[in-house]
Amino acid sequence: MPATLRKSSRAPARRARTSPRRSRAAKRARRSRAATEEANRRAKLVRESARLFREKGFDGTTVRDIAHAAGMRSGSPFYHFRTKQDILLAVMEEGLAAGLAATEAALAQPLPPRDKFLALVRTHLSTLFDEGHDFIPVLLYDWRALEPANRAKIIAVKDRYDAVWQTMLRELKRAGLVRTDSRLARLLVIGAINYMATWYKRGGQLSLDDVADQAVDFFLGPNDVAPSPSGRGPG
Repeated sequence: MPATLRKSSRAPARRARTSPRRSRAAKRARRSRAATEEANRRAKLVRESARLFREKGFDGTTVRDIAHAAGMRSGSPFYHFRTKQDILLAVMEEGLAAGLAATEAALAQPLPPRDKFLALVRTHLSTLFDEGHDFIPVLLYDWRALEPANRAKIIAVKDRYDAVWQTMLRELKRAGLVRTDSRLARLLVIGAINYMATWYKRGGQLSLDDVADQAVDFFLGPNDVAPSPSGRGPG
């Protein structure tokens, strides 16, 4: 007799059904991870662009240079930005936004005017020189490379930054520590600090704390308050 096939006694395994709620949650999780990865890639692209613009200048940096530094293919930056000019704008906007947040936090500290000014100067120095903080020097070096429309956008953010410093100068004047809180005085103070980007190197004889202390003494004069025997100031 011809052999006959015997049917398996086991029923075929059924696929576990995924509830619509779980399916939607999984999709949201995947979208969230993808968005985070994209944001991280964009942040790295902007960070590496800032470093290259600072080292080589805007005109001396190619999109291929940026892609290579960010670990991308040569055309990948255009997934995030239409042009190299848009990358420059992002570098300056993000640098100013970070600097503005730190500066506003320094101004909000409940400190005497001189100490608050010291905190503000030290914060600005960190914005200029901390590791990975190439944004503000790029703004100083490549300001003229911005197209007029982009320059207007940066000016709008910069005006808010300048307003914080103007508030500080008004506090110093009320305290009798400066004779004027004019716009010129603000420009002289910020300009002197910004110029350090052309000559200061970290790891030298002066730390940023040393520079901040000496800068405050230069702008306001030496602090005449003598320390108490305990080594602390009054109060």
